[in-house]
Amino acid sequence: MTSIDARDVPADTTSTERLAGADLEYRVVDLRDDASASAFERAVDRGFLGPDPNAEMLAQVRKTFAERRNIGVYEKNSPAAALPVATINGWVTPLTVPGGGEIEMWAISVVTVSATHRRRGIARALLEGELRAAASAGVPVAGLTVSEATIYGRYGFGAAIPVARHSVDTRRAGWSGPTPPGTLEYIDRETLAADLGAVHERARGRASGQIPGWEGRWEGYAGVSPTPDRDQARGVRYRDENGALRGVMAYTVGEAGGTFRFRMDVRLLVAETTEARTALWRFALQHDLVDEVVADLRPLDDPLPWLVHDTRGVKQEVHDHGWLRILDLPTALTARRYSAPIDMILRVEDALGFADGDWRLRVDDAGAATVEAAADGSQVDITLDVAALSALYAGGVRAVSLHGAGRIVADSAAVEAFDRALVAFPAPSLDIWY
Repeated sequence: MTSIDARDVPADTTSTERLAGADLEYRVVDLRDDASASAFERAVDRGFLGPDPNAEMLAQVRKTFAERRNIGVYEKNSPAAALPVATINGWVTPLTVPGGGEIEMWAISVVTVSATHRRRGIARALLEGELRAAASAGVPVAGLTVSEATIYGRYGFGAAIPVARHSVDTRRAGWSGPTPPGTLEYIDRETLAADLGAVHERARGRASGQIPGWEGRWEGYAGVSPTPDRDQARGVRYRDENGALRGVMAYTVGEAGGTFRFRMDVRLLVAETTEARTALWRFALQHDLVDEVVADLRPLDDPLPWLVHDTRGVKQEVHDHGWLRILDLPTALTARRYSAPIDMILRVEDALGFADGDWRLRVDDAGAATVEAAADGSQVDITLDVAALSALYAGGVRAVSLHGAGRIVADSAAVEAFDRALVAFPAPSLDIWY
């Protein structure tokens, strides 16, 4: 789907000028230059408190970063080999929207600012620079996953894709689910990486919020890439009755305190059928010597708690994961499908100006929308800021909840109608970090 290459978009002039006033250089990093590339990659690891990468790690990461637009912030007149004091990168990728369609999204990653350069306007320059770059390229939505949840709302991002972390006491929970037909088999790491990519790509269109992964992501989960815990990675896949690959799981196991009892951490479970998902959960929960299974980034409608005898053996912790930011409101709102008809005027407040204004949203009985600027003097039904609208976009956050929190101004009837229209089935999902 994607026809835009973020690497063709130049550095944002506004951010360049702002940081120049602070004697800082904001520029696109040339990864073809080894010194510049290595310094950028090392700065990213430093920003996320990781170890200084060796040559093998640098080469692995460069495969991924080479496909992205990488921005570094440098002290003025720094040499090419100098580490940037801040980093960010972006690329354009399909985002699955409610109804199974796709929209182009500007994905943002590796946002770091050195602890030596805080409170100098660098984070603002990085984030606003990416948003202006995306808008200039005609990309209607931006997205990211975050390590800190308090930063991004000020730039119009909303926490749109909540996920659950499951912790299962296997001895208490037991198993009450079916035994699907088909077969399970262990696979080596290279096969695991390939299978994760293949199944994820086929399955990602089933739930809004998903984006494609990439080779480096699958190699990391599978233990192919040079990470400290690479030797702990294991994998198993499920084939249906006809021998077709339908699901795959990457996981690690670790002993709990010298007891010869183990905890299983599910790195990624991807399945394109109900039977595949059930078979992989059954494998995990009935595994010999495993007393605890932990799996994060699961959709809120995952059936796991209903596959066990004792649901109190399954702890669920819901947390934010995927954040979205609407830039081109008409394009974004018409790209998705809706669950109920609606006709109302939205007043959207956007301090950065991308989506600001009064908009008429009309949805027909088939769930298709039209959006146009509202006529002057139109009665506004709902008032909200762009972060709130972006949180609602994927269909996993309830408008009634935001209304109760004071994030939406409207009467209860309008909020209920808005809620019915926006909710998505199945629940949104985002099972990877980016």
